[in-house]
Amino acid sequence: MKVFVFALLFTLTAAPALAETIPAAEAKNHIDKEVTVEGVVGDVHHAASGKAIFIEIGGRYPGNPFSAVLFKDNFSKFPNVDSLAGKTVDITGKIQDYRGRAEIILNDPAQLKVK
Repeated sequence: MKVFVFALLFTLTAAPALAETIPAAEAKNHIDKEVTVEGVVGDVHHAASGKAIFIEIGGRYPGNPFSAVLFKDNFSKFPNVDSLAGKTVDITGKIQDYRGRAEIILNDPAQLKVK
């Protein structure tokens, strides 16, 4: 019985939760929530500092409702990021508010899915 309970408990805690999928326009309404944001990449912008890349979803900055952000330490994990412009993508993670704008920081390639 103990083995069964342990196996059941392990299965329930180890299974990944499925994130709700929302359009980019709704991202600002889901701050601090784990979701999947779906939309068309309007632009891939490299910061002049060289420290960040912004994947602008649902338009071009400043009119886009959502951004996925890559910081320099993770650039090598996303080698084809510049080819995303015009493609529909899913970005999964916890939405954060940065100066009134919704964003998800990308740390793992599994957070980005090209459709």
